Amino acid sequence: MTTNAIIETLLARGVRLPAPSTVYVDAAVLPERIAPGVEIHPGCRILGAATSIGPGCVLGREGPLTLDSCQLQSNVALAGGYVSGAAFLDGASLGADAHVRPGTILEEQAGGGHAVGLKQTLLFPFVTTGSLINFCDVLMAGGTDRRNHSEVGSSYVHFNFTPNQDKATASLVGDVPRGVMLDRAPIFLGGQGGLVGPARIAYGTVIAAGTVQRGDQLEPDRLVYGKRREGEREAAPRVYLNLRRLVANNLAYIGNVRALAQWYAHARTPFLQRTPYDAACLAGALTNLDLILRERVQRLGDVVQKLGITPAGPDPRSAAERAYQEQFAAAWPALAPRLSSPPAPELGASARAKFLSGFGAAGGAESYLDAVRSLDPSCRESGTAWLQAVVDAVADQNT
Repeated sequence: MTTNAIIETLLARGVRLPAPSTVYVDAAVLPERIAPGVEIHPGCRILGAATSIGPGCVLGREGPLTLDSCQLQSNVALAGGYVSGAAFLDGASLGADAHVRPGTILEEQAGGGHAVGLKQTLLFPFVTTGSLINFCDVLMAGGTDRRNHSEVGSSYVHFNFTPNQDKATASLVGDVPRGVMLDRAPIFLGGQGGLVGPARIAYGTVIAAGTVQRGDQLEPDRLVYGKRREGEREAAPRVYLNLRRLVANNLAYIGNVRALAQWYAHARTPFLQRTPYDAACLAGALTNLDLILRERVQRLGDVVQKLGITPAGPDPRSAAERAYQEQFAAAWPALAPRLSSPPAPELGASARAKFLSGFGAAGGAESYLDAVRSLDPSCRESGTAWLQAVVDAVADQNT
């Protein structure tokens, strides 16, 4: 079908195009995957057979938008920019000049201001970013609703590329087993600051504006602030001084993404099958989670390769550090395929069955958010125990 024919079909379906001659729709796009009533403003380009746009969505209201192979559930607002290979659930939004790449999922009512850069980023419901953000390779949770949500201040950076030229740097801001229950304290990352990955940040953490956080913050409900230390020393390229922490944080991240995939497959599925647009979002989210998992294993494997080519000469690593590096490098050929395999079906099975029994009673809820909010404490505990078992099965493989 030609672009003109697709445009005519969309108009006939009730899709709103105020200036249809200024909109480009790729021939691969299936018109039936764009809901009646969707608003597509001038200057938009819609690409890819995998694209699905649910009811109430508004595209390009503030400027030109390229939407390529994305899935939008309902009432999603993407004001402008370039968005590729991402899934957006009910009410998610981004301002103008967004740059979003594959592996990204914005859950219900998550979003950001203008000029937000995301890649392989998972934002749980209500998580909000300011503007001028580079927030790639992060999972962020926390908060309970639109008035009590985790926040990333404007001009914030997640540093995800190291002087060793590796990207084994994904960070957990919150976690999956507790974050999906929507009952945890929000996390605040102050503007004009940054987080050096891979890091883990506990619920209730407040990192003051202007602070570059260079380590984990595992104790909850703490205010963190400080200035960058000044000084200089000899650079030691491709020397890893604390590989154990790097591996531990990477395994924790992989375990949490595995847990989230299980959550989508078992808990979210009933709420993402009600319409074809819902089903497209489920498929898109699972595809993105698989993409993230493969990327994380590959990036950790890249570090193992670098361990073997560390330049000869003075080595600041201690004997214990060197022994761990040799041990991990030897273990990697057997560990890598285990990390790439789905969890065993019996993992957390009892807690999962107990949780799903209680969650099933909420299956008639109007929305996924209502269903989660209606859970009793015992059911929440079972769900967290199930997902934590999935996380621990990965995290405990650190040598």
